[in-house]
Amino acid sequence: MRLLPTLLVGVALLLGGAAHSLADTKAFVGRWNIQPTDGTPGVYWLEVTDAGGALEGRFLNRGGSPVKLASVVVAGNELRFTTAAAGTTPGQTHTATVKDGTLVGSVTLGDRTVKWVGTRPPTWAPANANGAHTFGTPVVLVDGTSLEGWKGQRANQPLNWVADAGALTNGEKANNLVSTRTFRDFRIQAEYKVAEKSNSGIYLRGRYELQVLDDFGKAPEEHQHMAIYAWTKPAVNASKPAGEWQTMEATIVGNKVTVVLNGTTVHDNATIQAITGGALDAHEDQPGPIMLQGDHGKVWFRKVVVTPITKAGR
Repeated sequence: MRLLPTLLVGVALLLGGAAHSLADTKAFVGRWNIQPTDGTPGVYWLEVTDAGGALEGRFLNRGGSPVKLASVVVAGNELRFTTAAAGTTPGQTHTATVKDGTLVGSVTLGDRTVKWVGTRPPTWAPANANGAHTFGTPVVLVDGTSLEGWKGQRANQPLNWVADAGALTNGEKANNLVSTRTFRDFRIQAEYKVAEKSNSGIYLRGRYELQVLDDFGKAPEEHQHMAIYAWTKPAVNASKPAGEWQTMEATIVGNKVTVVLNGTTVHDNATIQAITGGALDAHEDQPGPIMLQGDHGKVWFRKVVVTPITKAGR
């Protein structure tokens, strides 16, 4: 009978430890927007899910698409997750803790350590991209004659864009164009064409890529023309063949977007699920620039006009 108090104390400690472990795990579950704190370019995105007591996750390593993590574990108050190996590239292991609701972590890349901070994505107010909006004065970003109003994404790299025959066009491995003006809710209208097997992208607020791609006649998927890149495929393929001028119009309000490609609606008040690969920053609830991708393939833009929404309709 003397063993009973000791046994009860042991059980209590065990249960207390389990509860503490559960609390630690819960603190990490969900989505995080992650930015390096040392000036390293790019934005990470992380999702941790509890799959019946086992942790799983997806990770966006600045560019490309979110992929499943090789492993996700929580030990005490530390999260450790490892990316899957790709070809000859080994997986990378990140470690992090939660401090005052912020995910603070790091990853070792070769001979250096990149420190980063993660925050929860914003909680968006109800919005309707198709609402009866009040529009302001249109802002002409591209008229085909000048690069005025644009800067390069990479400050130490030449633009390698020129105005030629009424359109802006890029050279090989050109810089991405970032508008000097920023916008929050707006309508964007663009006219462009792509070379055969080429691609580009139009980034809304510098965070959400609408893919531009030579994909005439192919089935829609999450990486096709006017997809919300790697997240949401267009409803139909409305692309024209390479070398033909195409038109797009997108209206973005909060985290909702409607996109019309060549007169066909391909996203109808779609929810923007998260930042996309190549995002400039993770400050989703703030205004951001337009970015035109120029480092992938040959593209021509002869018109880009952004009309701010001064009052969003429901």
